[in-house]
Amino acid sequence: MKLLYIVPNIKNAGGVARVLSIKANYFIEHFGYEVHILSQNEKDNLPFYDFSSKIVFHNMILEGNAFHFLNSYKKQLNQKIAAIKPDVILVADNGLKAFILPMIVKEKNPIVLEIHSSKFIEGQSLKPNIFSKLKYRFKDFGARKYTKVVALSPENLKNWHINNAVIIPNPTWIKTENTAVLKNKRVIAVARNSYEKGLDRILLIWEKVTQKHPEWTLDIYTDEVDSLNNIVIDLGLTSTINIFSFVKNIEEKYLESSILVMTSRFEAFPMVLIEAMSLGLPSVSYDCPSGPRSILTDNENGFLIPDGNLDLFAEKLSFLIENEELRIKFGSASKEKMKEYQLDPVMKQWKTLLENF
Repeated sequence: MKLLYIVPNIKNAGGVARVLSIKANYFIEHFGYEVHILSQNEKDNLPFYDFSSKIVFHNMILEGNAFHFLNSYKKQLNQKIAAIKPDVILVADNGLKAFILPMIVKEKNPIVLEIHSSKFIEGQSLKPNIFSKLKYRFKDFGARKYTKVVALSPENLKNWHINNAVIIPNPTWIKTENTAVLKNKRVIAVARNSYEKGLDRILLIWEKVTQKHPEWTLDIYTDEVDSLNNIVIDLGLTSTINIFSFVKNIEEKYLESSILVMTSRFEAFPMVLIEAMSLGLPSVSYDCPSGPRSILTDNENGFLIPDGNLDLFAEKLSFLIENEELRIKFGSASKEKMKEYQLDPVMKQWKTLLENF
């Protein structure tokens, strides 16, 4: 079977790139599939994550105004599909062009949309208006044009008004039996520095927490170290917050930490939670739309905080800092929960889907 993945970019350190590296490698190594990945405006540098040498990478150069961009997108997309001749096309794109794609592809291949973000994802703070309502309705309309839509959880699917969906969660890539000891006075956050991921919110929370627990540090792994460091300096938090670039050995960093914090404004199925919980970390997360509540159960394997409640987040994080036994209890429950997302069973669901079109 020949698969073609269509993505905005694949060489960065984001969660979608991580997931696609895991799945694409598995398709090749275990099922013998041929995998092609088509991305947009990416340079010839190597991907951040490890992809099989058997994967064939393709690139489209897209530029100009909206009309020129979309016209070029349509033309190059169909040229690539005609040349590759895939059995199934898989789309992992959060942008509006993903919801146009089924209507501009000329070939009659099965086309699968993977929903890797909240339907309500925004690049900045916006008040609900007619445009946003029309945009969300258009997303539903476009999603219904796909052969299948793969949602990552029942919570993720609730936001969509479609009847062509199946649920297949992202798998955990971590196989180690190692577990964080949860004794280090270290909290960890891993996220891009974007509005969606809400790192600005964790800085304000930490400003409160560090007043009670100045001996604890917050380590943030992100893509824009300098800009975030400037904010930390302005807040006077340089002694308790460390900003690092994304690293490939993030597993080691989780194991050296005692709590994961996540303050995203939108999520579909956060891989950061999956990774940290697989290594036995308790978590504190905002209950944003709509991914964290699919994975994290309040007061069972962490704390799920009403979205935007800064004071309660700081209070619960402080409580977890002060209670090692509770951290261990939550960490154990986290590791147990991750058995639901083991790689082999998840990939068997994918095989069943792809081979039954």
